[in-house]
Amino acid sequence: MDSGTAAVERVFREQYGRLIASLVRRFGDIDIAEEAAGEALVAALQRWPEAGVPPNPGGWLTTTAGNRAIDQIRRDKQRDAKHQAALMQYDDSPHDSTGPIEDDRLRLLFTCCHPALAPDARIALTLRLLGGLSTPEIAQAFLVPETTMAQRLTRAKKKIAAAKVPYRIPETTDLPERLGGVLTVLFLVFNEGYLATGDGDPVRAELTGEAIRLTRILRQLLPDQPEVTGLLGLLVLIEARREARVRDGQLVPLLEQDRAGWNRALIDEGHTLVRECLAINQPGRYQILAAINAVHTDAFTAADTDWSQVLALYDRLTRLDPSPIVALNRAVAVAELDGPAVALALVDRLPLAGYHAWHATRADLLRRLGRSAEAKLAYAAAVAATHNSAERAYLTRKRGELV
Repeated sequence: MDSGTAAVERVFREQYGRLIASLVRRFGDIDIAEEAAGEALVAALQRWPEAGVPPNPGGWLTTTAGNRAIDQIRRDKQRDAKHQAALMQYDDSPHDSTGPIEDDRLRLLFTCCHPALAPDARIALTLRLLGGLSTPEIAQAFLVPETTMAQRLTRAKKKIAAAKVPYRIPETTDLPERLGGVLTVLFLVFNEGYLATGDGDPVRAELTGEAIRLTRILRQLLPDQPEVTGLLGLLVLIEARREARVRDGQLVPLLEQDRAGWNRALIDEGHTLVRECLAINQPGRYQILAAINAVHTDAFTAADTDWSQVLALYDRLTRLDPSPIVALNRAVAVAELDGPAVALALVDRLPLAGYHAWHATRADLLRRLGRSAEAKLAYAAAVAATHNSAERAYLTRKRGELV
């Protein structure tokens, strides 16, 4: 791929969520929006590598895609019901109220997270429409075949059309009951950016940035919802460490990161948000996770980490979310306080054999116990289970260091 084509695809990926959301608002149909966006990409690939990226690439893509959508509808001589409805919806006049705040992408998020859709479908559709992930990338994230994910996405879009799911943000009084699913999806979109499962960049900053942006808007809508504040605090504290997380193409674990490279402004913001949550004293999942990250980012060096506090917070989180993933993260804190042998006994009981972080944690604990042959096998299993290039490089290096 030449540099011009790569630049076009990078811009398109960064603009994809905004473009799709705008097209869905204008034409009221997800399929038409995706087809028009794809045609706009083809047009950009034909023009931009030679003419250069325009000063306002997002505006260029939006205008081009809008024109292609109108052409597509008008070309259809049969004018089936879907295209008739879309053409009737399109006009340049001011639109009716679509909720308590004007943001196309937030409206699309609530559409994707409608209770009519299964939880997995909500996440997959959000990653597709707002994150711009391809079907193979989403299939990798869910550990399912590409054909299965393609069918899941198709069913979700059909369900939205059949159920006439409104493209709008619910009224403020209806927001709290819809909030849990939206927060879950935002967290997972952020994670997909931070722990990219595809074979491209090890971190997708446009996804982490979009998740934070949408969470900030949610907090404006719901300033008295502590879990929204908690999620925002969690995301900015993780984002603060992003630049230090990958070096020379390899993952740098938290305890090995150069803390001088952390974003202090985001850390200060995150700590302020955590203190706000503590003052409310209604701890939920995201508030506790934010507090854990606040402990880590409060330590001047890795050796200064207050592991007793981290473990106490994980104990509290376990009462709310007794999942194997929480238990795995709790075991990391146990290893620092009670030693790797105690932690390994906890980790070995967890049903996470298909999860790369389980293998990576086992490998590290086995290495610390001097059980090199077993650690090599665990590192190899972790490498095989991850698609993130930076993680693969780090885990391969750690395996190679064992004798």
